Amino acid sequence: MSETEYRNIRLTEEAYEQLKSRKQAGESFSDTVDRIAGERSLLDLAGIISEDEANEMRDAIQEQEDRSRENLDRLTERMDP
Repeated sequence: MSETEYRNIRLTEEAYEQLKSRKQAGESFSDTVDRIAGERSLLDLAGIISEDEANEMRDAIQEQEDRSRENLDRLTERMDP
């Protein structure tokens, strides 16, 4: 079995916060990057779905991101003294 190699990367604060907001319970940041990197882009669906379907998907994704951000904000507030 080979030893795991690690790399350091630099992120802007905004990029870090975006990554952190996508991190799921029990995931390391590496796990999160692996999961996100394997996701398909909405651009992969070009020509397959209608514009209305694409808009519905965008709206649903935005709503989920907003809920995740709100949940993270609530958790942060509870943790701050």
